[in-house]
Amino acid sequence: MMNTKLNRAIIAITFLGAASLGLSGCVVNVGDGESHWDNRESWEKVQNKNRNNLTQLSLGMTKDQVMIIMGNADFSEAYIQNGDTNKEVLVLFYRTQHTQSDGKTTKDECTPIVISNNALVGWGETAYGKI
Repeated sequence: MMNTKLNRAIIAITFLGAASLGLSGCVVNVGDGESHWDNRESWEKVQNKNRNNLTQLSLGMTKDQVMIIMGNADFSEAYIQNGDTNKEVLVLFYRTQHTQSDGKTTKDECTPIVISNNALVGWGETAYGKI
């Protein structure tokens, strides 16, 4: 009985060791706050897709519904409004307008989407300016 438990423990340790060695080659890429594009066509496709997706948004949608339509944001901001933990604000930025051919996406090339307390309250500069 003791030998069986020892064998199981050795097998488990061996498996975990092998798995950790296999995973040690994984790399997590942390960006520098800008999106980089390899060619002109890539950012144009994303930009056009984002513009089209904006037309599918409706006020009151949840954050999850917005994310399903829009996908991952290029940038985001979040804060508690006026120190009230019941007023959470999330701003997602999506590239929608080309300004400079530098291979990078910056916030001035993005449309902000404003979500307050898990509900879409607006998008665009007017909505962003009101928070």
